Amino acid sequence: MFPRKKPAPELEPAPAVEARPGAKNRPTPRRRDQEAANRRPLVGDSKAVSADVKARQKAERAKAREGMMRGDDRYLTSRDQGPVKRFLRDMVDARWNIGEFLLPLMLVVLMLMLLGGNNPQAQILILPVVYGVMAVGVMDAWLLARRAKRRVAEEFGTEAPKGTSMYVALRSMQMRMSRVPRPQIKRGDPVVPHRH
Repeated sequence: MFPRKKPAPELEPAPAVEARPGAKNRPTPRRRDQEAANRRPLVGDSKAVSADVKARQKAERAKAREGMMRGDDRYLTSRDQGPVKRFLRDMVDARWNIGEFLLPLMLVVLMLMLLGGNNPQAQILILPVVYGVMAVGVMDAWLLARRAKRRVAEEFGTEAPKGTSMYVALRSMQMRMSRVPRPQIKRGDPVVPHRH
């Protein structure tokens, strides 16, 4: 009734494909396999990642701060970089500056005013001393800035950079322990230029 099916002829194995340069030479991956490989969780372990990042950032900040305190040019702001600025800092740090005593003096005066109450005689005695020390401190900073400019011209053969006077004066008004970068020279040591 029904015709018998003829057996399918045996297929010969396909000849091996020779790898061609520039060709893909591999089968195209299935779409679902590709999508499965690309699938990642939307929310990962953010706590572990952020703790890692925070720890690394904290270590980098500590290293940068330490370098800045040491006066390492890589970590200094552009305002403090270079051999001329280091020379200026050394000029300030190698001597006693009257300006560095202003803040402690102000604290002593404030305490005396608080303890003395509204005693007009105490104010008449204290205020001229305070203003006198301030005037001498400003004069000392101005003279140091002039000398620093002259020394920069002598040592480096170039004019002192713009803002040198303010840079030297502000550093001389700070207490030694609060200066950034920290002093790299002891009081009384000779000041010599550090060229790279």
